[in-house]
Amino acid sequence: MTDTTDGTPQDTENEDIMTDDAIENEDNNAAEDIPAGRDDIIFKLNAELEATRDRLLRSVADADNTRKRAEKEVRDARDYSVSKFAEDMLDISDSLSRAVAAVDEDTIANASEPMKNLIEGVAMTERSMLAKMERHGVRKVDPQPGDVFDPHLHQAVAQIPSDQPAGSIAAAMQTGFTIGGRTLRAAMVAVSAGQPAGDTPQGGEPGGHIDMKA
Repeated sequence: MTDTTDGTPQDTENEDIMTDDAIENEDNNAAEDIPAGRDDIIFKLNAELEATRDRLLRSVADADNTRKRAEKEVRDARDYSVSKFAEDMLDISDSLSRAVAAVDEDTIANASEPMKNLIEGVAMTERSMLAKMERHGVRKVDPQPGDVFDPHLHQAVAQIPSDQPAGSIAAAMQTGFTIGGRTLRAAMVAVSAGQPAGDTPQGGEPGGHIDMKA
């Protein structure tokens, strides 16, 4: 009787070689696939990171803008409340100023001691009030003859002949006030029209024109 087998040793060896080659090919293919897949993942992660960074920057910018708006609203509300209070105080300041200006040095010199104390008390009250107002951002505008006319700070109520340069301030009639860089009340002034007729300086022209509108 003849014995039969499933394969010869040579066949078995060939099968082992084929199996090893297949495994090696699979490993090589897997190794080739890994870099391609890794690059794709890195690209996606970088894109997500950039998008997250952009959203974060936008959120920070929005938060900063919101904070600035809130600070401005608080500042405006504070300035407005102080402005209304300051406006109410201007009449008192004007009354004190007129009272002090109405008494000349001769009157003070000849006044009794109690009257001198009263006059000094009124003057001190005016100075104290102006100091308190300035502490809260309210500043006095006190134009002098010869100052440049500023339509944002001054209100021209007359134009008169003056030895001051044409268009400049000839006289102040009422002080003004500012608050926080804004005009609370414009100072009332008379604007110089230049030298009176017949007194024109050499090379000059009488009169003059100024834009009295802010």
